[in-house]
Amino acid sequence: MKCQRVLTYLRIFGTTMFGVSLLVGISTAYIMGYQFFTTAGNHLSFGLYGAILVVHLIIQSLFALLEHRNMRRSLETPIKLNKSLALCIAAYQEDPNYLRKCLVSVKRLTYPGIKVIMVIDGNSEDDSYMMDIFKEVMGWDKSATYVWRSNFHSRDPGETDESYAESLQQVSRVVLNNKCVCIMQKWGGKREVMYTAFKALGRSVDYVQVCDSDTMLDPASSVEMVKVLEEDPMVGGVGGDVQILNKYESWISFLSSVRYWMAFNIERACQSYFGCVQCISGPLGMYRNSLLHEFLEDWYNQTFMGSHCSFGDDRHLTNRVLSLGYATKYTARSKCLTETPITYLRWLNQQTRWSKSYFREWLYNSMWFHKHHLWMTYEAVITGFFPFFLIATAIQLFYQGRLWNILLFLLIVQAVALIKSSFASCLRGNIVMVFMSFYSVLYMSSLLPAKMFAIATINKSGWGTSGRKTVVVNFIGLIPISVWFTILFVGIIYTIIQQTRKPFPDSEKIVLIIGAVVYTSYWVVLLTLYAVLISKCGKRKKETHYDMVLDV
Repeated sequence: MKCQRVLTYLRIFGTTMFGVSLLVGISTAYIMGYQFFTTAGNHLSFGLYGAILVVHLIIQSLFALLEHRNMRRSLETPIKLNKSLALCIAAYQEDPNYLRKCLVSVKRLTYPGIKVIMVIDGNSEDDSYMMDIFKEVMGWDKSATYVWRSNFHSRDPGETDESYAESLQQVSRVVLNNKCVCIMQKWGGKREVMYTAFKALGRSVDYVQVCDSDTMLDPASSVEMVKVLEEDPMVGGVGGDVQILNKYESWISFLSSVRYWMAFNIERACQSYFGCVQCISGPLGMYRNSLLHEFLEDWYNQTFMGSHCSFGDDRHLTNRVLSLGYATKYTARSKCLTETPITYLRWLNQQTRWSKSYFREWLYNSMWFHKHHLWMTYEAVITGFFPFFLIATAIQLFYQGRLWNILLFLLIVQAVALIKSSFASCLRGNIVMVFMSFYSVLYMSSLLPAKMFAIATINKSGWGTSGRKTVVVNFIGLIPISVWFTILFVGIIYTIIQQTRKPFPDSEKIVLIIGAVVYTSYWVVLLTLYAVLISKCGKRKKETHYDMVLDV
């Protein structure tokens, strides 16, 4: 016992020193600005910090490829599907069409004997349509329903102690004694909904799968995730490949679709190679039920800066598994389609909420770096501090008083994005991934300031993304975007003024013209391809509107 404690302290010390050294090293390389080479007139250069980022992208892609190879090998592993499984669906003001598609896909799941529990966040008349859809799709004679005036943590004012205690028992009885269950309960947020399903199930099943009410599951999705858990008893949770259902409805949903593919099949596939996937997404994830009940109360009662946490439920659930020393994995063989925002403002609200949970969980996750591979520490440092370096670079170049620096920054952003998207196209075998390079503009213009805003408002809670039936009217997310654009615009004006005060060399003019032509040509070509390939393809797809479960 004493020896084990010493080893733990040594691992904590070693991991901490590794993380600090990595951050100091990267910061030093950035601040010192060491250059491997620089062209005449300082038009182009390649430095140590840039080399670090390039090496990171190469290593990340390499391990992602290795993990995909491991996934293909898992096909040869025979398993028995004799473990009990429950699917928990969280629903809140869902679009009736999406909910119906979700439940139809649930009926098609091939895992034998799966239990289905849908918990609705809200018990008013306006929410009853979701319960009606559940009974219609799952079968009126096969569905058990219960309208709960309260929830596990908030009692309705009209309930007595006796009636509330009876309602708690009734919820558990309905869940344990029926295969298809739908519960409407008092509003409390997504975490409350998930808690109800987990608590009512107790330890009655081996595995628990989570799903959102706007998600269409592939028939084999449950089977493939069970395979991963069965292959290794030290894997505590596994996530699948989340694709976009409505990707052709707008440019924002299309860009989200290619970004999702990159995030899951490269970034999370790489994390999975080392057993440290840092977020098992809500639309498609599975956990060992025995682990869930080791931290269920702590997970629900999570606080940050004195406030109860009501977002980032899935990320914190993943981190709780990691905190116990269990691995978390990703499998591309388990797939689903899910809805994503089609309007800019709703997308921005969603990304701000996700960024809040990312930075909050980054702090929590850092306490368990020592229990996992060093890659977990390495990637946390790289991805956690990258936005700050990027903001500093942008401001520095926009205020150096040289137009070429601004144009070079824009060219490099798109060049790096094009290289990443080209690699993704090769890995996926689909030219559509080239349009991932568009996402860099969205990242630079919107997501970057949204991350800073998320840090500033990190203790503000809420669902963040409204229900599908609600129109977004919260424009506060536009404040950081406006501030960011103002900072950059002032930098451009400052640069123009500075450039007009001194002679403009002919060589500089030539470089500017060439750079502007290259940048403009890039956008003309890509936008033309988008108009020809994606817009027309989207119109054809929306005519049939996904007759198949997965749009590949």
